[in-house]
Amino acid sequence: MSSTRWIGRPVKRVEDRRLLAGRGSFIDDLPAPANLHHAAIVRSPHAHARILGYDTTRALAMEGVVAVITGADVAKHTRPFAVGVTAPVHYFCAATDKVRFVGEPVAVVIARTRVLADDAAELVRVDYEPLPAVVDVEQALEPGAPVLHEAVGSNLASHRRLVYGDPERAFADADVVIRERFRFPKFSSTPIETYGVIARWDPVDGVYTVWANFMGPFIMHPLTARALGVQENKLRFIVPADIGGSFGIKSTLYPSITLIALSARLSRVPVKWIETRREHLLAASSGTDRVADRALAARRDGTVTAMRFRWLDNVGGYIRSPEPGCSFRAIGNYVGPYRFQHLEVDAGAVMTNKSLTGPNRGYTCGHLYFETERMMDLLAERLGLDPVELRRRNLIPREAFPYRTPTGGLYDSGDYAAVLDRAVEIARYDELRRDQAAARAGGRYVGIGVALAVDPSVSNMGYVATALDPQFRAKPEYLPKSGTTETATVRVDPMGRVTAVLATAPQGQGHQTVAAQIVADELGMSPDDVTVVDEMDTFRSLWSISSGSYSSRFGAMGTSAVVLAARKLKTKLVDYAAHLMDVPAERLHFDDGAVRLREGRGPSYTVKDLAGRAHWNATSFPAGMEPGLHATAVFGFEGAQPVDLEDRVNSSNTYGFIAEIMAVEIDPETAAITILRYVSVHDAGRVINPLIAEGQIHGGALHGLGGALCEELRYDEAGQCVSATFMDYAIPTAEDAPPIEIAHLESPSPLTPLGSKGLGESSSMTIPAVLANAVSDALRPLGIGITELPMTRPRLWELIRRARG
Repeated sequence: MSSTRWIGRPVKRVEDRRLLAGRGSFIDDLPAPANLHHAAIVRSPHAHARILGYDTTRALAMEGVVAVITGADVAKHTRPFAVGVTAPVHYFCAATDKVRFVGEPVAVVIARTRVLADDAAELVRVDYEPLPAVVDVEQALEPGAPVLHEAVGSNLASHRRLVYGDPERAFADADVVIRERFRFPKFSSTPIETYGVIARWDPVDGVYTVWANFMGPFIMHPLTARALGVQENKLRFIVPADIGGSFGIKSTLYPSITLIALSARLSRVPVKWIETRREHLLAASSGTDRVADRALAARRDGTVTAMRFRWLDNVGGYIRSPEPGCSFRAIGNYVGPYRFQHLEVDAGAVMTNKSLTGPNRGYTCGHLYFETERMMDLLAERLGLDPVELRRRNLIPREAFPYRTPTGGLYDSGDYAAVLDRAVEIARYDELRRDQAAARAGGRYVGIGVALAVDPSVSNMGYVATALDPQFRAKPEYLPKSGTTETATVRVDPMGRVTAVLATAPQGQGHQTVAAQIVADELGMSPDDVTVVDEMDTFRSLWSISSGSYSSRFGAMGTSAVVLAARKLKTKLVDYAAHLMDVPAERLHFDDGAVRLREGRGPSYTVKDLAGRAHWNATSFPAGMEPGLHATAVFGFEGAQPVDLEDRVNSSNTYGFIAEIMAVEIDPETAAITILRYVSVHDAGRVINPLIAEGQIHGGALHGLGGALCEELRYDEAGQCVSATFMDYAIPTAEDAPPIEIAHLESPSPLTPLGSKGLGESSSMTIPAVLANAVSDALRPLGIGITELPMTRPRLWELIRRARG
């Protein structure tokens, strides 16, 4: 083995050279297919209404318009998407009988240009019968509430009660019980690049070819094929080389893909659709808003013995795949970093007349830790304990790893106490507390927050089945779901240069840079000698339904496939050289880019030497060895098993850890929050590229900061979205980004070849909790505790006004 030279170094991203030069290849940059036409989507102005009919006459009469596809066409030519629950929810790519949220597609106009399509879309008339709307999850479950789906009979799309251990007894025996209600907002990812789809239908071969900035998971490929009524090998997805951000939101692009593909087929021309920003905010996807009731049982010494979770997740007008993942994605890490064994979870997913939901960075882990970490602070306050000390008393100890949580998660490695101690050290926590006391004596509102989180990555696809009752899963005809895999190929050209081929659909995370570092280390060369091709084409790439760039899976999955492929190739190079040198392979090793004798002197073969012989003299390979210098590896996790009959499942495959400390000051006159100090310490296993890792942390923190302070898709009682433009939907800017003091402690994962884990969700999960705790601490003299996000200045100002009388 050559010594590590590139892994762990802050190598600058190779992707940035072409992006900064304006040479990226995004969906809107792709060469246009011949005779390309453009789509404009007609959307519902009503939150809830029955569709009585369509009048497309004036639109079709416009010059340049070739087709108008309505919900009636959708009902005739497509099927509803499969959903992850047993409730009979019929969700199509456009409304067919009723509209159930403002912005739902009702028709598509296809024209020679986008301007013509937009003009014609204004001429499409849809006859509606308005119906009462409901946007609040609790009101949606009340008797007499408007029912969105008559076939379901109520607005409850999914409901499970999960029990682990004996929470009843733990609460009965508790010295202290804390109860609180929390509200988490509906907010989105607002990527710079919105949705985009280009679709072409080939009537000869019966093949749909779709270019889309879709980031996976590619389980949505068979869902789309089923909706379109074609076999999967008749549906081709091609992902552009570059995606302008996603953060989970583009995993729910598949309904738009279906609608535009159908439009291409019915209009008999290739069709392109680029989403506007208003469309994106109004109707694309968002994280779910949640109402949660929490209860915590503890002893007098601060030991937490049990928790109860009850939440209602608002999934909008329809429940669609991968929902109700919002309720169950974090099941393996429901308990966070704490060692209590008794837990009760009552999880409901409710349909209302809001836009639909799906993954958003952290996929409800931000919700989970906002609730849990606020409860820990409330317990510390009740018992008169320091928040750091309380958490120390409840942490899973280092010697317990690998640790099985009561819900089935397998925490692969960690030293949580050391990470917390490091955060305390960097923040100079005791000094912060002294400064806080002095500030309070001077009448200032200064607070300190602490938040901890287990950072799950690489989802086990089997977790989605938790939405189904064990009795349903036990049926003989039920097909268990589990696992996750990733594939990589590494090959050597005749001059000894190396190419790594991936299909991970990156959205700006630097996959090419990291893969080049790994291959360079394994083959003893510079990353500049490695070309990384990362393209997803379902007709050409090696992929599975779990492929894609989501759940921070590249850090553990993609890297593992790359290193295994490189090692496989390295083994072949050694075996090939052994044949050429006429010595046993055991006497050779690969070192510093060449195959050499382990002991003594003798000839050596560089990668370039072997490549020349292999390519120009194919008969030089020994009998039984396949000619060519390339290797493909598929990596998967054995621990990614289906959910068991006790509702336990290892919902992720690697688990990192985060400890954060924040100090803030509140201006009581304006409710402005100033972040005085922000420390973030992470254990993501072995860090392959610290520069990229820290970029993910900064991005995650700013993303979560938006949901904590200002971002919210707000609706009035009629179901109208009142924040569907950037005039009304506030997002943090670069100027709002706080300085972050970042540190890493590494506890390598025993489950990945490099010991690496995922890091992409990172501080998006913790900053809502740490900020809420800091603000609550600052305003404690006024009796204010934060239980609802976002902490907008008007909302916070009103709390302060009421408290001060």
